[in-house]
Amino acid sequence: MAGKDLYAALGVKNDATAAEIKKAYRKLARKHHPDVNPGNKEAEENFKKISEAHDVLSDPEKRKIYDEFGEEGLRAGFDPGQARQFRQWQQAGRSGRTTGGPGFSAEYFTDQDGTRYSGFEDMFSDIFGGGAQGRGPSKGRDIESYLEIDFLTAIDGGTTRVTLQTSRPCPRCSGTGRVSTGSEAVCRTCGGTGQTRVAQGPYNFSQTCPDCGGTGRSGEPCPECRGAGSVPSTETIDVTIPAGVDEGSKIRLAGKGEPGRAGGPPGDLFIIMRVRPHPVFKREGDSLQVSLPVTIGEAMNGAEVTVPTPTGPVELKIPPGTRSGQRLRLKGKGVPNLKTKQRGNMFVTISIQIPNTQDPEARSAASTLDRFYDGDVRREIRL
Repeated sequence: MAGKDLYAALGVKNDATAAEIKKAYRKLARKHHPDVNPGNKEAEENFKKISEAHDVLSDPEKRKIYDEFGEEGLRAGFDPGQARQFRQWQQAGRSGRTTGGPGFSAEYFTDQDGTRYSGFEDMFSDIFGGGAQGRGPSKGRDIESYLEIDFLTAIDGGTTRVTLQTSRPCPRCSGTGRVSTGSEAVCRTCGGTGQTRVAQGPYNFSQTCPDCGGTGRSGEPCPECRGAGSVPSTETIDVTIPAGVDEGSKIRLAGKGEPGRAGGPPGDLFIIMRVRPHPVFKREGDSLQVSLPVTIGEAMNGAEVTVPTPTGPVELKIPPGTRSGQRLRLKGKGVPNLKTKQRGNMFVTISIQIPNTQDPEARSAASTLDRFYDGDVRREIRL
């Protein structure tokens, strides 16, 4: 497979499960996150690579296309159905057949919607979106943009203002890429089809008409957009972030992608979340983890201590005889599930703190406590 190896970027095998991919991504994201490595360009680049890999491999449909077609399958406008048909056509040609059943011939190939392709270049360009210009209006490409948010915004949701560097239909040519020369006559070169045919040996190939740019109408390339049909634009929008989004979550904004061609609808904008780490909370799915320091006395005698949560501080009862490393649960104090909206739980891990002192009285008290241990405290690790 040519191009980037997304599995290698995450350090997983090609048959890795979704859970293994997610685990590998979380581990690498924590290691290379820009907030953990400020000013480190190498870490920033690594974080970008593993984020791109996770974006594809965590999406079953994208992963399937990547496994079949490699990096080329991820390009905007790629049509896997047409690519498979094109592959069949190539195989039929290599086997020496001049016809290949319904839809195949040496001169042209017809896809499922009846569109004819006059050669390899014509078919291949359409797979990647290049051939759409010659068949009237076409939808604009989808675009992706990354948005970094803080940990608590990811949990509780919110609204943030985003400024996008995008494009809009050219006002001079209304997005067609062509301007009238005073006549709206049908293009003489292509007869209004937007395509011209070129013969090479026994095969006929088609290409976008060089005179009308695929519009089928007479005219010249628009001087303002240089025939592109769109011009650069800056847009500021308010993005609503649902409660419970996670690293790599996507928000789709319909119609906010690149403008369509020749009057076609615009594409969509997908905003991908990047969540900054929190100094206290750690997230595992819909659960939150927090380490709670307690004194020896609080652990032995029990106590009621204040614990921070995303919704505010709560009181937690420490049972008498609590051990270091023991986990206590705070029900419903975790992360809202994106689908059910129900909050997960918070798990509090007890961390018993030893006094940082060499005071003789403290040392004497510690020696006194040693007499109350029941046997060898290291008996479970004896070999």
